[in-house]
Amino acid sequence: MTILLFGPNGQVGWELQRALAPLGEVIPLDRHGRDGLRGDLTDPDALREAIRTVRPAVIVNAAAYTAVDRAESEPERAEAINATAPGVIAEQARAQGALLVHYSTDYVFDGSGDRPWCENDVTGPLSVYGRSKLEGENAIRASGCTHLIFRTSWVYAARGKNFIRTMLRLARERDALQVIDDQYGAPTGAELIADVTAHALPTVTAQPECAGLYHLAAAGETTWHGYARWVIEQARAAGWPVSVADEAVARVSTEAFPVQAARPRNSRLDCSGLERTFGLSMPDWQRGVDHALTEIVACEGATEE
Repeated sequence: MTILLFGPNGQVGWELQRALAPLGEVIPLDRHGRDGLRGDLTDPDALREAIRTVRPAVIVNAAAYTAVDRAESEPERAEAINATAPGVIAEQARAQGALLVHYSTDYVFDGSGDRPWCENDVTGPLSVYGRSKLEGENAIRASGCTHLIFRTSWVYAARGKNFIRTMLRLARERDALQVIDDQYGAPTGAELIADVTAHALPTVTAQPECAGLYHLAAAGETTWHGYARWVIEQARAAGWPVSVADEAVARVSTEAFPVQAARPRNSRLDCSGLERTFGLSMPDWQRGVDHALTEIVACEGATEE
């Protein structure tokens, strides 16, 4: 089985290269390309050429425009990458009979209420980023291709820029922190997303009726403040240099940090459909965070030595 992977160098894409390798030949394509082919999501013709040339059985799109605040001033670019490009990829997947895997976000919802969002709940994005991701979902569904769309939230990894690394840096540099405590969700590791993808692909290949839209997030819930406290406490226990005391990590409201793009207060996702269809049980969010921390601390410690 040939798998064409767009966005191989992002947090999820990097883990997908590992997770998908046992399933077949993985051909990673970023915007710079290889062998004359490019996975540039701002260039529809390049995407079409790549897919027609490779003729993959599976296309995995892990590329996206994720600069949530900058998207407010770059709506055309966000829409080109998050909405138009997925539609082009889906169109080609349909033409070639390929399965398309695509990743979306909790930002397609308005963040109201306090219960986890289900796949069929009414959407209502608050930002350009959220709207562009929702348009991408809609374009894929409208194409008629066989697809898996995974909505996820609060993604992190041991590599790349993310909340864990930001907290580790700030905890080392400062003796007091303020962290938002009125937005709720589940930190979800790129490793988990990649592993679930690899688990689901054979099922959908054999049973196309299992294709569709699913929510994919770690179990449990927390706030950004609870997340930060957990990261700092575990890092301190692992020997990471921490300057800030636990009691100096203050709880603040969303309004304390004005941003260009509104964030949903409720990012909880109901993953029961995913678990039921694919025979899975999502691990608690703390397990994945601990695993990433162990990797980061080991790597950074070795670098410092």
